[in-house]
Amino acid sequence: MQKLFEYNWQVREDWFTWCESVPEEELLKERVGGIGSILYTLFHIVDVEYSWICGLQGDPEPEEPPFDSYASLSKVRELSEQYHKEVESFITSWSDEMENLQLTEVGSNGKTFTYRYGEVMRHVIAHEIHHIGQLSIWSREIGRQPVTANLIDRGLFE
Repeated sequence: MQKLFEYNWQVREDWFTWCESVPEEELLKERVGGIGSILYTLFHIVDVEYSWICGLQGDPEPEEPPFDSYASLSKVRELSEQYHKEVESFITSWSDEMENLQLTEVGSNGKTFTYRYGEVMRHVIAHEIHHIGQLSIWSREIGRQPVTANLIDRGLFE
Protein backbone atom coordinates (compact mmCIF):
# COMPACT_ATOMS: atom_id res chain seq x y z
CA MET A 1 0.00 0.00 0.00
CA GLN A 2 2.76 2.40 0.99
CA LYS A 3 4.51 1.95 -2.36
CA LEU A 4 1.42 3.08 -4.27
CA PHE A 5 1.21 6.24 -2.16
CA GLU A 6 4.89 6.84 -2.86
CA TYR A 7 4.17 6.34 -6.56
CA ASN A 8 1.34 8.89 -6.42
CA TRP A 9 3.56 11.37 -4.58
CA GLN A 10 6.31 11.00 -7.19
CA VAL A 11 3.88 11.46 -10.07
CA ARG A 12 2.28 14.45 -8.32
CA GLU A 13 5.69 16.08 -7.92
CA ASP A 14 6.39 15.37 -11.60
CA TRP A 15 3.14 17.18 -12.47
CA PHE A 16 4.10 20.16 -10.31
CA THR A 17 7.41 20.33 -12.19
CA TRP A 18 5.56 19.95 -15.52
CA CYS A 19 3.31 22.89 -14.55
CA GLU A 20 6.34 25.17 -14.09
CA SER A 21 6.67 25.49 -17.88
CA VAL A 22 2.97 26.04 -18.55
CA PRO A 23 1.51 29.57 -18.58
CA GLU A 24 -0.65 30.28 -15.52
CA GLU A 25 -3.69 31.05 -17.67
CA GLU A 26 -3.49 27.49 -19.07
CA LEU A 27 -3.23 26.07 -15.54
CA LEU A 28 -6.34 27.98 -14.45
CA LYS A 29 -8.41 27.52 -17.61
CA GLU A 30 -11.63 25.55 -17.06
CA ARG A 31 -11.42 22.18 -18.79
CA VAL A 32 -14.04 19.75 -20.09
CA GLY A 33 -14.28 16.23 -18.68
CA GLY A 34 -13.02 16.85 -15.19
CA ILE A 35 -13.62 18.94 -12.10
CA GLY A 36 -12.20 22.21 -13.38
CA SER A 37 -8.74 23.41 -14.24
CA ILE A 38 -5.36 21.69 -14.17
CA LEU A 39 -4.38 23.57 -11.03
CA TYR A 40 -7.72 22.98 -9.30
CA THR A 41 -7.40 19.26 -10.07
CA LEU A 42 -4.01 19.13 -8.34
CA PHE A 43 -5.47 21.08 -5.42
CA HIS A 44 -8.40 18.64 -5.25
CA ILE A 45 -6.06 15.61 -5.26
CA VAL A 46 -4.10 17.06 -2.33
CA ASP A 47 -7.23 17.99 -0.36
CA VAL A 48 -8.98 14.63 -0.82
CA GLU A 49 -5.94 12.63 0.27
CA TYR A 50 -5.53 14.79 3.35
CA SER A 51 -9.21 14.70 4.30
CA TRP A 52 -9.51 10.91 4.11
CA ILE A 53 -6.26 10.27 5.98
CA CYS A 54 -7.29 12.73 8.70
CA GLY A 55 -10.43 10.66 9.14
CA LEU A 56 -8.45 7.44 9.38
CA GLN A 57 -6.21 9.04 12.01
CA GLY A 58 -9.27 9.94 14.06
CA ASP A 59 -8.99 13.65 13.38
CA PRO A 60 -12.06 15.66 12.44
CA GLU A 61 -12.49 16.05 8.71
CA PRO A 62 -11.12 19.47 7.80
CA GLU A 63 -13.10 21.87 5.68
CA GLU A 64 -11.79 22.18 2.15
CA PRO A 65 -9.73 25.35 2.04
CA PRO A 66 -10.99 27.90 -0.48
CA PHE A 67 -9.25 27.35 -3.80
CA ASP A 68 -9.09 31.11 -4.36
CA SER A 69 -6.56 31.26 -1.52
CA TYR A 70 -4.36 28.67 -3.30
CA ALA A 71 -4.84 29.56 -6.97
CA SER A 72 -1.17 29.51 -7.89
CA LEU A 73 1.24 26.69 -8.58
CA SER A 74 3.51 27.62 -5.68
CA LYS A 75 0.64 27.71 -3.19
CA VAL A 76 -0.83 24.36 -4.26
CA ARG A 77 2.64 22.84 -4.12
CA GLU A 78 3.21 24.27 -0.62
CA LEU A 79 -0.16 22.89 0.52
CA SER A 80 0.78 19.50 -0.88
CA GLU A 81 4.09 19.56 1.01
CA GLN A 82 2.39 20.64 4.25
CA TYR A 83 -0.30 17.97 4.04
CA HIS A 84 2.26 15.35 2.98
CA LYS A 85 4.19 15.92 6.20
CA GLU A 86 0.97 15.40 8.16
CA VAL A 87 -0.08 12.13 6.49
CA GLU A 88 3.21 10.43 5.64
CA SER A 89 3.79 8.85 9.05
CA PHE A 90 0.31 7.30 9.03
CA ILE A 91 0.85 5.86 5.57
CA THR A 92 4.35 4.56 6.32
CA SER A 93 3.10 2.93 9.53
CA TRP A 94 0.31 1.05 7.70
CA SER A 95 0.00 -2.58 8.74
CA ASP A 96 -2.23 -5.49 7.76
CA GLU A 97 -3.92 -5.22 11.16
CA MET A 98 -5.36 -1.85 10.10
CA GLU A 99 -7.02 -3.25 6.99
CA ASN A 100 -10.43 -3.98 8.53
CA LEU A 101 -10.63 -1.18 11.08
CA GLN A 102 -13.81 0.82 10.59
CA LEU A 103 -14.27 4.51 9.81
CA THR A 104 -17.74 5.85 10.47
CA GLU A 105 -18.80 9.17 9.00
CA VAL A 106 -22.02 11.13 8.98
CA GLY A 107 -22.85 12.60 5.58
CA SER A 108 -24.29 16.05 4.97
CA ASN A 109 -27.73 14.41 4.73
CA GLY A 110 -27.35 12.94 8.24
CA LYS A 111 -26.90 9.39 6.95
CA THR A 112 -24.15 7.31 8.60
CA PHE A 113 -21.57 5.54 6.44
CA THR A 114 -19.04 2.94 7.55
CA TYR A 115 -15.92 2.11 5.54
CA ARG A 116 -13.02 -0.26 6.12
CA TYR A 117 -9.64 1.47 6.37
CA GLY A 118 -8.21 -0.66 3.57
CA GLU A 119 -11.07 0.36 1.28
CA VAL A 120 -10.46 4.04 2.03
CA MET A 121 -6.73 3.74 1.44
CA ARG A 122 -7.30 2.10 -1.95
CA HIS A 123 -9.92 4.71 -2.82
CA VAL A 124 -7.43 7.52 -2.12
CA ILE A 125 -4.82 5.83 -4.33
CA ALA A 126 -7.30 5.24 -7.19
CA HIS A 127 -8.73 8.75 -6.85
CA GLU A 128 -5.36 10.35 -7.56
CA ILE A 129 -4.59 7.99 -10.44
CA HIS A 130 -7.99 8.81 -11.98
CA HIS A 131 -7.31 12.55 -11.91
CA ILE A 132 -3.75 12.10 -13.18
CA GLY A 133 -5.32 10.50 -16.26
CA GLN A 134 -7.41 13.63 -16.76
CA LEU A 135 -4.30 15.80 -16.48
CA SER A 136 -2.64 13.64 -19.14
CA ILE A 137 -5.49 14.22 -21.58
CA TRP A 138 -5.51 17.96 -20.93
CA SER A 139 -1.75 18.17 -21.42
CA ARG A 140 -2.13 16.69 -24.89
CA GLU A 141 -4.96 19.13 -25.63
CA ILE A 142 -2.54 22.02 -25.08
CA GLY A 143 0.15 20.35 -27.18
CA ARG A 144 2.39 19.15 -24.37
CA GLN A 145 3.75 15.73 -23.48
CA PRO A 146 2.16 14.44 -20.26
CA VAL A 147 4.08 13.19 -17.26
CA THR A 148 4.72 9.47 -17.47
CA ALA A 149 2.44 7.41 -15.29
CA ASN A 150 4.74 4.41 -15.56
CA LEU A 151 5.17 2.61 -12.23
CA ILE A 152 8.26 0.78 -13.46
CA ASP A 153 11.66 2.48 -13.21
CA ARG A 154 10.67 4.78 -10.36
CA GLY A 155 12.91 2.93 -7.88
CA LEU A 156 10.00 2.00 -5.65
CA PHE A 157 10.65 -1.72 -5.48
CA GLU A 158 14.44 -1.87 -5.23
